[in-house]
Amino acid sequence: MHEVTCLGILVADAVCWPIDEYPKRGQLALVDQISMHTGGCAANTGTALAKLGVATTIMGKVGTDPFGDFVVNALGARGLSTGSIIRDPDAQTSATAIMVQNDGERSFVHCVGANAKLRESELDFGTIEASRILHIAGTFLMPGFDGEATASVLRRAREAGVTTCLDTAWDSRGNWMKLLECCLPHLDYCVPSYEEAQQLTGKTAPEDIAQVLLDHGVGTVGIKMGGEGCYVQNSTGSVRLPVCQVDALDATGAGDAFVAGFLTGVVKGWDLEATARFANAVGASCVTALGASAGIRSFEETMALADTLK
Repeated sequence: MHEVTCLGILVADAVCWPIDEYPKRGQLALVDQISMHTGGCAANTGTALAKLGVATTIMGKVGTDPFGDFVVNALGARGLSTGSIIRDPDAQTSATAIMVQNDGERSFVHCVGANAKLRESELDFGTIEASRILHIAGTFLMPGFDGEATASVLRRAREAGVTTCLDTAWDSRGNWMKLLECCLPHLDYCVPSYEEAQQLTGKTAPEDIAQVLLDHGVGTVGIKMGGEGCYVQNSTGSVRLPVCQVDALDATGAGDAFVAGFLTGVVKGWDLEATARFANAVGASCVTALGASAGIRSFEETMALADTLK
């Protein structure tokens, strides 16, 4: 049995580094590296989980194009189960061009592609039921699945005894709570970024943001706060921790890495503080290398980094 099923967006990423000044129209800019990576919340979190030693299945949709081949083959090579990835011959695999600046900040050009065509009826629910945790990764970037369909899958998973978790993405359509509200009563864990959580709740203080989500039925809220660390709260308590200090190169995938660390803590039955501490360490390790997963360390190395967090 796999511990976690990561269901969500799968993307082929082309990462360009460094690019602090964009070329003018019709001109050329040189960079030191252009490299291909898997991306998307489900792929990023699943890859980090695999590196941490947590058995994980990936579920989502890609095309039958070369980008799709790359994503499936790369994930499989990392020890992830890819048999539940849907291959759609009529869809282009989602892809992103990522421009990374010298300070690690990024800009993106994105094609939604196959992620937009994922449907509840296509999912292998037997795989979900066989997992301890269902993590939905990338809500707001799957227009054929967001909202009521997501809520339905979460409800069915919980009825089968599966722990549920969800991570949001930025909602460029502006639906926010209108789409997510129906999902919240079916969530054991919700782990949005601070900026996304602000948009969802209309609140600015982390404790106020968390309380809104808890009042809507979420069991535990983990807010990813970038350079400010994280804030985690449930009905029994709360914890706020700073980031681990590392040399940052590329912040791509850091939030997804945090979620992988968080889910590792859930799998191992840790308390809020231990879970948040480890999640921060996984997120910090991510930013030390280009791409969304190259910087992720082993479980033992990550534990050592977590121990440096005071």
